[in-house]
Amino acid sequence: MAEAQQARVQKAVEEMVQSLEKDHIRKMQGRMFRCSAECCENPGHSMNQVHQCIDRCHAPLAKAQELVTSELQQFQDRLTRCTMHCNDKAKDLFDSGAKEPAVRALMDSCVGSCVDEHLNLLPSMTRKLKDSLNSIPQ
Repeated sequence: MAEAQQARVQKAVEEMVQSLEKDHIRKMQGRMFRCSAECCENPGHSMNQVHQCIDRCHAPLAKAQELVTSELQQFQDRLTRCTMHCNDKAKDLFDSGAKEPAVRALMDSCVGSCVDEHLNLLPSMTRKLKDSLNSIPQ
């Protein structure tokens, strides 16, 4: 993928992740640490009970991180498939006798379309992630 196109995607995804982190994940981290601290406050608990309590405190954050990672991986996989389709189209054009400038122009246009299409998916992906994060029991 052309560097400029890759930078556009990376910037947009980083902004989305930072927004999710600031508005959702960070609050979950605070709850997890406070909950974990409370687990350690009970002198009547055994070491095993404290560890189980801490694991329960960490579960919502782990689920949130799993959701975000999975969604980002699906986004990346879809974008990769789209750019691989562009590669195939460019190879077919080259194999049919087209010159390099025409192949490069096709590739740039095709990859640009992939990036535009996938950047347009980010708002709905963000809404889906926010809804999913808000539905995780705390």
